[in-house]
Amino acid sequence: MRIYLSFILFIGMTFAGSATAGISAFEKLVMPGKVIQGHAKYESECAECHGEESFSESDQSSLCLDCHEKVASDVKKKKGFHGKSKIVKNRMCKTCHTDHKGREFDVIGLDKETFDHNFTDFRLKGEHQQIKCSSCHKPSKKGSKLFKHRDAPSECYSCHKKDDVHKKRLGDKCHKCHSEESWTKIKFDHDKTDFPLKGRHEKAACDSCHPDNKHKDTPTRCYSCHAINDSHKKRYGVKCETCHSEKDWDKAYFDHNKKTKFKLRGQHKEVMCDSCHTHKASAGSIFKKKNHPKKVCNSCHKNDDVHRGQNGPKCNKCHTEKSWKKSKFNHDTDTKFKIKGNHKSLKCIACHEGGRLKTKKKKKLDTSCYSCHKLDDLHKGQQGKQCADCHSEKGWLHGVRFNHDIVDFPLLGQHAIIPCEECHLSKAFKDVEKKCVACHEDDDTHKKTMGAECAQCHNPNGWHFWRFDHNKQTRFALKGAHKGLQCRACHKSATNVRVEQSPTCAVCHVRDDVHNGSFGSRCEQCHNSDKFDQNIRLN
Repeated sequence: MRIYLSFILFIGMTFAGSATAGISAFEKLVMPGKVIQGHAKYESECAECHGEESFSESDQSSLCLDCHEKVASDVKKKKGFHGKSKIVKNRMCKTCHTDHKGREFDVIGLDKETFDHNFTDFRLKGEHQQIKCSSCHKPSKKGSKLFKHRDAPSECYSCHKKDDVHKKRLGDKCHKCHSEESWTKIKFDHDKTDFPLKGRHEKAACDSCHPDNKHKDTPTRCYSCHAINDSHKKRYGVKCETCHSEKDWDKAYFDHNKKTKFKLRGQHKEVMCDSCHTHKASAGSIFKKKNHPKKVCNSCHKNDDVHRGQNGPKCNKCHTEKSWKKSKFNHDTDTKFKIKGNHKSLKCIACHEGGRLKTKKKKKLDTSCYSCHKLDDLHKGQQGKQCADCHSEKGWLHGVRFNHDIVDFPLLGQHAIIPCEECHLSKAFKDVEKKCVACHEDDDTHKKTMGAECAQCHNPNGWHFWRFDHNKQTRFALKGAHKGLQCRACHKSATNVRVEQSPTCAVCHVRDDVHNGSFGSRCEQCHNSDKFDQNIRLN
């Protein structure tokens, strides 16, 4: 050992005379081996790596970083493997990267099996953990084994150019949509664009809206994609979102009650839009004011108007949206003619011919009974036009009422209980004769010898209940033998007029006149009524 040190000291003193040449020669003499190929050009310049004071370890790491500027930058910025790894921290470069082991020596000493990629600026995730290092870290030159791992590209597109079906139309920021878990698993958040995906759009394939993977200037208006689905043929405009939503194209959600001045009620809720909105496509959108249908019922229900426009266009006065056939019109409160009895079951056209509220001359409909029931009048107008005096709405023949006392033939006695048909053989009531004999001719046992004034003797209580006071009711008092005579003893001639019997005796006693009229016709001057042939008075 002493010999070795003495030799070294001797050599040093020998070359002390020439500083530059001496040091170079000495360094060459003590150099343990050739440097790596990358440092070969500095092999004769030891100071480039070892500093001015030979073998000064304190200077070597800083000298390394002077040459390896990218590594120095990583250490300073705490980036990359040298800036993040705890193994490198506070260690000299030569601890890991020793040299003078020959031109082919691997001074990097990378162990691919144990290297922790998390200490780099590109952490391996997902599928990246399974691929070979050489897939990303390729030689810088074709056929060369030398390459810098730090120079491996970190942008997706540099490796996945062949996988880009978009042909760079979406740029080279693949990570915005794709992830390391799977290239085909998309993580693109469409909600962060100007067109968030909702409803059915979330499940739609990208190329449905982006044909040929064209994403720039993609139209966002519904009609640009859904023109083929427009069953309205553009009549409702191109703002599909007004009625349709992303949840279901076939279900419209347009709120007619809130967004228009015409609320849909009853059957109107069930009808199709085209039932009212009938404008042509050439006229443009439904939302144009000129295309708005009129709000009056008759504009849509003209063909349903059995009144033929006579009742005006405001159908809602009578009809409702629940049912066109059901009318809410209250004849009792809305008119001056209350509907009662059988009138309730009648159809409007029974009184309103052709559904007209007014006549052809635009006059109000006549509400008198006779205006409708003229053909039902069996009295042929004899009773006048005030049908309600006898008839009621319950039925034309139901409970017919008539006060016979108001006419000149009041019903008394038996007349009050007999059916009308007993006297009125036809409905022409005024044609009936008021004389008793007109009805009681068959009951007249006098065979008209008492004339037609039956009421002089008989009364309505019964044909057989009669009374006649000959003494008071005539100018011929019945006395003597006249009291017991039958009426026909004196009244023998039939007559249709009032009985005018002569009071002279000769009228009845002409056959008893033995004087053959020589004493005249005043028999009472000699004879009396007790007995014709007795009590003869002569002066």
